[in-house]
Amino acid sequence: MNADPKRVIAITRSWLGTPYHDQASLRGVGCDCLGLARGVWREVVGPEPFPIPPYSRDWGETGPREVLAEGARRMMIEAPPAEAGPGALVLFRMKPRAIAKHVGILTGPDSFLHAYERLGVIEEPLTPSWRRRIAFAFLFPQR
Repeated sequence: MNADPKRVIAITRSWLGTPYHDQASLRGVGCDCLGLARGVWREVVGPEPFPIPPYSRDWGETGPREVLAEGARRMMIEAPPAEAGPGALVLFRMKPRAIAKHVGILTGPDSFLHAYERLGVIEEPLTPSWRRRIAFAFLFPQR
C-alpha cells in the first residue's frame, strides 16, 4: 500500500523555502532535490533504509545504470510515469541520453515541488517541458 498522497504533499510543502545545499537534507536549513525526497521519506515512512553515497551534480551524466531509479526501486512502489499522480516522486532526465538525476514530488495534476540550485525548495507548474523529462515515477509506501 502506498502512503496517503495528501499527507505526502503536506509534508513536502513544509519544506518550501528551504535553501538549496548540495547533498544536504535538513528542512529549513538546506537540501538538494534528493535531500528533499530523503527528508519527506523520513517523515512519511521512517528512517532511511541505507546510506546515500556521495553523488555528482552533473545532470548530463551518462552511463549504463539508472542509479537513482535502482535505489528508489529498492524502497518505493514503481508506477508508470504517465499514471503518476499527486504525491508521487518523479525522476527527471534533464538531457537526452543522460541518466535521470533530478527529483521532484507531484503536488497536483499540473504542479510539483523540487529543490533547485539558487532557488531552494520551490513549487512550480509541471509544464510540458518538465512533463516530457519524467523518466520514472514512484509512490511512497505506508509506514
